[in-house]
Amino acid sequence: MIERIVILGTGLLGTSAGLALRAAGFQGTITGWNRSAGGAQDALNMGALDAVATDPLEAARQSQIVLLAVPIYATLDFMEKLAPVLGSEHLVTDVGSTKRIISEAAARLYNTPERAAFLPGHPMAGKERGGASLGDANLFRGAVWLFTDDPEVRRSAHSAALVKGWREWVAAMGSRAIDLDPVRHDELVAWVSHLPQFVATALSALLEEEVGDAPELRDVGGRALREMTRLGASPFSMWRDIAYTNTEAVDHALQMLEQRLAHLRENLRTPELRDEFEQANRFRRE
Repeated sequence: MIERIVILGTGLLGTSAGLALRAAGFQGTITGWNRSAGGAQDALNMGALDAVATDPLEAARQSQIVLLAVPIYATLDFMEKLAPVLGSEHLVTDVGSTKRIISEAAARLYNTPERAAFLPGHPMAGKERGGASLGDANLFRGAVWLFTDDPEVRRSAHSAALVKGWREWVAAMGSRAIDLDPVRHDELVAWVSHLPQFVATALSALLEEEVGDAPELRDVGGRALREMTRLGASPFSMWRDIAYTNTEAVDHALQMLEQRLAHLRENLRTPELRDEFEQANRFRRE
């Protein structure tokens, strides 16, 4: 039975996880730590936490579940620091947006009889901005929570029970779990998550450069402008590690989009433009 959880990183996802666990009926203790003390205090004030930790490693030792809700390179750093101080009575899991590099670190550092279990995870949920103040108990409701666990891992009965228990709480928070190979995960999210972000970033930056000083821009743009540029408000700090750790897959997706845009540009006055719209409509219908 899971009774003690620590959330390392109380930004949007970490704070939302604390709030969602409470809304789902979790009765145990939720401790939080954040690099910025103010972020942890905000999460505490919102009811996402029972206490704020000053030492993240000690807080992890005192917990059963350690949820890493920090950027990818910070996750990797915590994985290195936590591995030697945790044991088989602990489960470490994460919410990182790329999984190959994290899954490789997990295979090297965790999931042995004397060490903690590690369950790589990625909830497909979020907002264009981060921070504890935007935490939402319903953020994961109706979302998919991806796991890239190694099916060949043979855990102890205690570790396996913790993994099973965390998956049950993910379901209780309203998410549907899907298991993927980590390489396949990174390929898919490059298309469905990372590509839309970089397209919105490029479009927003282009608009700012070309027509950003037009006083009538917001009125003329309307809903299309708002929908296409919403993700353009995402900060670099949220996406730097994703770009660095999924470069090949994102590069491929961007190259394919560049070719598609060139095809559109070349066929603005040909019947092939209709074909492109029809194919796009099929994707939306399906």
